[in-house]
Amino acid sequence: MSEQMDVDNASPSPQPQQPNKPKKKRFEVKKWTAVAFWSWDQSNETCAICRNHLMEPCIECSGSGKDRSNCPRAVGVCNHSFHLHCIDTWIKTRNSCPLDSSEWTLKEVLQN
Repeated sequence: MSEQMDVDNASPSPQPQQPNKPKKKRFEVKKWTAVAFWSWDQSNETCAICRNHLMEPCIECSGSGKDRSNCPRAVGVCNHSFHLHCIDTWIKTRNSCPLDSSEWTLKEVLQN
């Protein structure tokens, strides 16, 4: 089989290309909608100290009359996250991560 098949051609028999005739499109993309998934770069979704979800306020913020939407999260170098108020209280008694008992070192503080 020495001759090449034209893959773009819809008919089974090969036809010679005509130089002046534009190629007919098989289909055209009229609209494209991208879908993506994302997640936090952290190991946990729940504060291991107060057991509330990290996107919800901690016990201190939910019990007080202050702004409940502004409860920052603390992320350690071990990639475990806690409410900032919870880990501050925890660190006063012991300087270790509540989940893996490694030495607690703060990597960043994130606002919800």
